[in-house]
Amino acid sequence: MKLSLVIPCYNEEGNILFFYNYVKKTFEKIANYEMIFVNDGSKDDTFEKLKEISSDKKHVKVISFSRNFGKEAAMLAGLRASCGSYVCVIDSDMEQDPKIVLDMMAILEKDQNIDIVAAYQEQRNEGKLLSFFKKCFYNIINSISQVNFHQGVSDFRMFRREVVDAIISLEEQNRFSKGIFSYVGFNNYYLPYTTQPRNAGKSSFNFTKLFNYAIEGIVSFSTKPLRITFVFGFISLIIALISLIMLIFNKTLISILCALIFGMSGLQFIVIGILGEYISQVHIQSKNRPIYVVKHKINLK
Repeated sequence: MKLSLVIPCYNEEGNILFFYNYVKKTFEKIANYEMIFVNDGSKDDTFEKLKEISSDKKHVKVISFSRNFGKEAAMLAGLRASCGSYVCVIDSDMEQDPKIVLDMMAILEKDQNIDIVAAYQEQRNEGKLLSFFKKCFYNIINSISQVNFHQGVSDFRMFRREVVDAIISLEEQNRFSKGIFSYVGFNNYYLPYTTQPRNAGKSSFNFTKLFNYAIEGIVSFSTKPLRITFVFGFISLIIALISLIMLIFNKTLISILCALIFGMSGLQFIVIGILGEYISQVHIQSKNRPIYVVKHKINLK
Protein backbone atom coordinates (compact mmCIF):
# COMPACT_ATOMS: atom_id res chain seq x y z
CA MET A 1 0.00 0.00 0.00
CA LYS A 2 1.44 3.34 -1.03
CA LEU A 3 -0.82 5.83 0.76
CA SER A 4 -3.16 5.69 3.75
CA LEU A 5 -5.53 8.50 4.65
CA VAL A 6 -6.60 8.53 8.31
CA ILE A 7 -9.90 10.42 8.62
CA PRO A 8 -11.37 11.01 12.11
CA CYS A 9 -15.12 11.65 11.92
CA TYR A 10 -17.51 13.06 14.49
CA ASN A 11 -20.99 14.09 13.30
CA GLU A 12 -19.88 14.44 9.68
CA GLU A 13 -22.91 12.96 7.90
CA GLY A 14 -23.05 15.94 5.54
CA ASN A 15 -19.39 15.60 4.51
CA ILE A 16 -18.68 11.89 4.10
CA LEU A 17 -20.02 11.37 0.56
CA PHE A 18 -18.61 14.66 -0.74
CA PHE A 19 -15.18 13.95 0.75
CA TYR A 20 -15.14 10.38 -0.59
CA ASN A 21 -16.04 11.45 -4.15
CA TYR A 22 -13.55 14.33 -4.04
CA VAL A 23 -10.72 12.02 -2.95
CA LYS A 24 -11.61 9.44 -5.60
CA LYS A 25 -11.42 12.12 -8.28
CA THR A 26 -8.24 13.70 -6.90
CA PHE A 27 -6.39 10.40 -6.47
CA GLU A 28 -7.51 8.74 -9.70
CA LYS A 29 -3.87 8.46 -10.82
CA ILE A 30 -2.89 6.69 -7.59
CA ALA A 31 -4.04 3.09 -7.81
CA ASN A 32 -2.79 1.91 -4.44
CA TYR A 33 -4.32 3.95 -1.61
CA GLU A 34 -6.80 3.54 1.22
CA MET A 35 -9.16 5.77 3.18
CA ILE A 36 -9.50 4.77 6.84
CA PHE A 37 -12.55 6.48 8.31
CA VAL A 38 -12.77 6.41 12.11
CA ASN A 39 -16.28 7.12 13.41
CA ASP A 40 -15.72 8.62 16.85
CA GLY A 41 -19.13 7.80 18.35
CA SER A 42 -21.06 10.18 16.11
CA LYS A 43 -24.63 10.99 17.15
CA ASP A 44 -25.89 11.57 13.62
CA ASP A 45 -25.94 9.30 10.56
CA THR A 46 -22.19 9.38 9.97
CA PHE A 47 -21.89 5.61 10.35
CA GLU A 48 -24.75 5.02 7.89
CA LYS A 49 -22.97 7.19 5.32
CA LEU A 50 -19.75 5.26 5.94
CA LYS A 51 -21.56 1.98 5.34
CA GLU A 52 -22.77 3.36 2.00
CA ILE A 53 -19.26 4.03 0.71
CA SER A 54 -17.81 0.85 2.27
CA SER A 55 -18.93 -1.04 -0.83
CA ASP A 56 -15.69 0.30 -2.29
CA LYS A 57 -13.68 -2.41 -0.57
CA LYS A 58 -10.52 -1.51 -2.42
CA HIS A 59 -10.25 1.99 -0.99
CA VAL A 60 -12.53 2.33 2.03
CA LYS A 61 -12.02 0.94 5.53
CA VAL A 62 -14.17 1.86 8.50
CA ILE A 63 -13.62 1.75 12.25
CA SER A 64 -16.52 2.75 14.49
CA PHE A 65 -16.15 3.38 18.23
CA SER A 66 -18.70 2.33 20.84
CA ARG A 67 -18.89 5.97 22.00
CA ASN A 68 -17.08 9.27 21.62
CA PHE A 69 -13.46 8.86 22.76
CA GLY A 70 -12.07 12.03 21.18
CA LYS A 71 -10.06 12.89 18.10
CA GLU A 72 -6.77 11.79 19.68
CA ALA A 73 -8.11 8.25 20.08
CA ALA A 74 -9.57 8.30 16.57
CA MET A 75 -6.24 9.29 15.06
CA LEU A 76 -4.45 6.54 16.98
CA ALA A 77 -6.95 3.91 15.79
CA GLY A 78 -6.50 5.04 12.20
CA LEU A 79 -2.71 5.03 12.43
CA ARG A 80 -2.76 1.53 13.91
CA ALA A 81 -4.98 0.27 11.08
CA SER A 82 -2.96 1.95 8.32
CA CYS A 83 -0.53 0.02 6.17
CA GLY A 84 0.63 2.63 3.66
CA SER A 85 4.23 3.65 3.11
CA TYR A 86 2.92 7.19 3.54
CA VAL A 87 0.20 7.98 6.08
CA CYS A 88 -1.71 11.26 6.20
CA VAL A 89 -4.13 12.50 8.87
CA ILE A 90 -6.85 14.69 7.37
CA ASP A 91 -10.33 15.91 8.37
CA SER A 92 -13.41 15.11 6.31
CA ASP A 93 -14.99 18.59 6.46
CA MET A 94 -12.99 19.78 3.42
CA GLU A 95 -11.29 22.61 5.33
CA GLN A 96 -8.11 20.68 4.48
CA ASP A 97 -8.03 20.17 0.72
CA PRO A 98 -7.06 16.58 -0.22
CA LYS A 99 -5.10 18.02 -3.16
CA ILE A 100 -2.51 19.17 -0.62
CA VAL A 101 -1.93 15.49 0.22
CA LEU A 102 -0.44 15.06 -3.25
CA ASP A 103 1.94 17.95 -2.57
CA MET A 104 2.96 16.34 0.72
CA MET A 105 3.66 13.01 -0.94
CA ALA A 106 5.68 14.70 -3.69
CA ILE A 107 7.88 16.36 -1.05
CA LEU A 108 8.58 13.03 0.69
CA GLU A 109 9.32 11.26 -2.58
CA LYS A 110 11.66 14.01 -3.72
CA ASP A 111 13.69 14.27 -0.50
CA GLN A 112 14.44 11.08 1.42
CA ASN A 113 15.80 13.11 4.35
CA ILE A 114 12.32 14.47 5.15
CA ASP A 115 10.20 12.19 7.32
CA ILE A 116 7.16 14.35 8.15
CA VAL A 117 5.34 17.01 6.17
CA ALA A 118 3.28 19.17 8.55
CA ALA A 119 0.79 21.68 7.16
CA TYR A 120 0.34 25.01 8.89
CA GLN A 121 -1.99 27.92 8.26
CA GLU A 122 -0.37 31.12 7.05
CA GLN A 123 -3.57 33.07 7.67
CA ARG A 124 -6.04 31.82 10.25
CA ASN A 125 -9.72 32.56 9.75
CA GLU A 126 -10.55 33.13 13.41
CA GLY A 127 -11.12 35.92 15.90
CA LYS A 128 -8.30 38.06 17.23
CA LEU A 129 -8.95 36.94 20.81
CA LEU A 130 -8.68 33.25 19.92
CA SER A 131 -5.52 33.92 17.88
CA PHE A 132 -4.05 35.78 20.85
CA PHE A 133 -4.68 32.88 23.24
CA LYS A 134 -3.27 30.34 20.78
CA LYS A 135 -0.13 32.44 20.37
CA CYS A 136 0.20 32.65 24.17
CA PHE A 137 -0.17 28.86 24.41
CA TYR A 138 2.63 28.20 21.91
CA ASN A 139 4.89 30.72 23.63
CA ILE A 140 4.26 29.15 27.04
CA ILE A 141 4.62 25.51 26.01
CA ASN A 142 7.77 26.17 23.96
CA SER A 143 9.35 27.92 26.93
CA ILE A 144 8.71 25.04 29.35
CA SER A 145 8.70 21.92 27.15
CA GLN A 146 11.67 19.85 26.00
CA VAL A 147 10.15 19.45 22.53
CA ASN A 148 9.40 22.22 20.05
CA PHE A 149 5.89 23.09 18.90
CA HIS A 150 5.73 24.92 15.57
CA GLN A 151 3.08 27.63 15.82
CA GLY A 152 -0.01 27.13 13.71
CA VAL A 153 0.69 23.50 12.78
CA SER A 154 -2.43 21.33 12.85
CA ASP A 155 -2.89 17.54 12.87
CA PHE A 156 -2.91 17.69 9.05
CA ARG A 157 0.37 15.84 8.45
CA MET A 158 1.92 13.10 6.37
CA PHE A 159 4.35 10.57 7.84
CA ARG A 160 6.66 7.92 6.53
CA ARG A 161 5.94 4.41 7.77
CA GLU A 162 8.74 4.38 10.35
CA VAL A 163 7.36 7.57 11.92
CA VAL A 164 3.91 6.01 12.27
CA ASP A 165 5.45 2.93 13.91
CA ALA A 166 7.21 5.19 16.42
CA ILE A 167 4.01 7.12 17.18
CA ILE A 168 1.86 4.05 17.85
CA SER A 169 4.58 2.49 20.01
CA LEU A 170 3.88 5.17 22.66
CA GLU A 171 1.15 3.75 24.86
CA GLU A 172 0.31 6.74 27.07
CA GLN A 173 -3.37 7.25 27.86
CA ASN A 174 -3.45 11.06 27.63
CA ARG A 175 -2.44 11.49 24.03
CA PHE A 176 -1.61 15.07 23.08
CA SER A 177 -0.82 14.26 19.46
CA LYS A 178 0.91 17.53 18.60
CA GLY A 179 3.37 16.79 21.38
CA ILE A 180 3.76 13.14 20.41
CA PHE A 181 4.46 14.08 16.79
CA SER A 182 7.24 16.36 18.02
CA TYR A 183 8.51 13.96 20.70
CA VAL A 184 9.31 11.12 18.29
CA GLY A 185 11.67 13.44 16.44
CA PHE A 186 12.51 12.84 12.76
CA ASN A 187 12.95 15.57 10.16
CA ASN A 188 10.00 17.88 9.59
CA TYR A 189 9.04 19.98 6.59
CA TYR A 190 6.46 22.71 7.26
CA LEU A 191 4.10 23.31 4.37
CA PRO A 192 1.90 26.45 4.38
CA TYR A 193 -1.73 26.08 3.32
CA THR A 194 -4.97 28.01 3.41
CA THR A 195 -8.07 26.47 4.95
CA GLN A 196 -11.22 26.17 2.87
CA PRO A 197 -14.80 26.73 4.05
CA ARG A 198 -16.45 23.70 5.64
CA ASN A 199 -18.54 21.70 3.19
CA ALA A 200 -21.29 21.12 5.76
CA GLY A 201 -21.94 21.23 9.50
CA LYS A 202 -20.22 23.15 12.27
CA SER A 203 -16.95 22.54 14.07
CA SER A 204 -17.36 20.79 17.44
CA PHE A 205 -14.38 22.66 18.87
CA ASN A 206 -15.03 25.67 21.08
CA PHE A 207 -12.96 27.85 23.38
CA THR A 208 -13.54 25.60 26.42
CA LYS A 209 -12.38 22.48 24.57
CA LEU A 210 -9.34 24.29 23.21
CA PHE A 211 -8.48 25.55 26.70
CA ASN A 212 -8.71 22.05 28.18
CA TYR A 213 -6.65 20.74 25.26
CA ALA A 214 -3.96 23.33 25.98
CA ILE A 215 -3.83 22.38 29.68
CA GLU A 216 -3.51 18.72 28.74
CA GLY A 217 -0.66 19.53 26.39
CA ILE A 218 1.26 21.50 29.00
CA VAL A 219 0.81 18.80 31.66
CA SER A 220 1.71 16.00 29.22
CA PHE A 221 4.96 17.54 27.99
CA SER A 222 6.39 19.56 30.85
CA THR A 223 7.04 19.11 34.57
CA LYS A 224 8.05 22.72 35.11
CA PRO A 225 4.63 23.71 36.51
CA LEU A 226 5.44 21.40 39.45
CA ARG A 227 8.58 23.41 40.10
CA ILE A 228 6.58 26.61 39.88
CA THR A 229 4.49 25.43 42.83
CA PHE A 230 7.68 25.30 44.92
CA VAL A 231 8.48 28.88 43.90
CA PHE A 232 4.94 29.95 44.81
CA GLY A 233 5.35 28.39 48.24
CA PHE A 234 8.69 30.08 48.85
CA ILE A 235 7.32 33.49 47.82
CA SER A 236 4.28 33.01 50.02
CA LEU A 237 6.50 32.28 53.02
CA ILE A 238 8.53 35.44 52.44
CA ILE A 239 5.38 37.56 52.12
CA ALA A 240 3.99 36.04 55.31
CA LEU A 241 7.15 36.88 57.27
CA ILE A 242 7.23 40.45 55.95
CA SER A 243 3.55 40.90 56.80
CA LEU A 244 4.14 39.62 60.35
CA ILE A 245 6.98 42.06 60.92
CA MET A 246 4.92 44.96 59.56
CA LEU A 247 1.96 43.99 61.72
CA ILE A 248 4.08 44.10 64.89
CA PHE A 249 5.09 47.71 64.23
CA ASN A 250 1.83 48.93 62.65
CA LYS A 251 -1.46 47.52 63.93
CA THR A 252 -3.48 49.39 61.25
CA LEU A 253 -2.37 46.86 58.63
CA ILE A 254 -5.15 44.41 59.53
CA SER A 255 -7.03 45.01 56.27
CA ILE A 256 -3.85 44.52 54.25
CA LEU A 257 -3.15 41.32 56.15
CA CYS A 258 -6.66 40.04 55.41
CA ALA A 259 -6.14 40.73 51.72
CA LEU A 260 -2.83 38.84 51.82
CA ILE A 261 -4.51 35.89 53.54
CA PHE A 262 -7.15 35.67 50.84
CA GLY A 263 -4.50 36.10 48.16
CA MET A 264 -2.35 33.33 49.61
CA SER A 265 -5.41 31.09 49.89
CA GLY A 266 -6.11 31.61 46.20
CA LEU A 267 -2.49 30.84 45.40
CA GLN A 268 -2.73 27.62 47.37
CA PHE A 269 -5.75 26.52 45.37
CA ILE A 270 -3.82 27.19 42.15
CA VAL A 271 -0.95 25.05 43.41
CA ILE A 272 -3.35 22.27 44.44
CA GLY A 273 -4.97 22.46 41.00
CA ILE A 274 -1.61 22.06 39.26
CA LEU A 275 -0.75 19.07 41.42
CA GLY A 276 -4.21 17.64 40.76
CA GLU A 277 -3.68 17.75 36.99
CA TYR A 278 -0.50 15.67 37.25
CA ILE A 279 -1.99 13.25 39.79
CA SER A 280 -5.06 12.73 37.60
CA GLN A 281 -2.85 11.72 34.67
CA VAL A 282 -1.02 9.20 36.85
CA HIS A 283 -4.38 7.90 38.10
CA ILE A 284 -5.75 7.46 34.57
CA GLN A 285 -2.57 5.79 33.32
CA SER A 286 -2.49 3.38 36.29
CA LYS A 287 -5.93 2.02 35.39
CA ASN A 288 -4.52 0.84 32.04
CA ARG A 289 -7.89 1.10 30.32
CA PRO A 290 -8.00 0.90 26.51
CA ILE A 291 -7.75 4.26 24.80
CA TYR A 292 -10.84 3.41 22.74
CA VAL A 293 -13.34 0.58 22.23
CA VAL A 294 -14.20 -0.54 18.70
CA LYS A 295 -17.82 -1.48 17.99
CA HIS A 296 -17.67 -2.10 14.24
CA LYS A 297 -15.01 -2.76 11.62
CA ILE A 298 -15.69 -2.77 7.91
CA ASN A 299 -13.20 -4.08 5.31
CA LEU A 300 -10.63 -4.61 8.06
CA LYS A 301 -9.37 -7.85 9.53
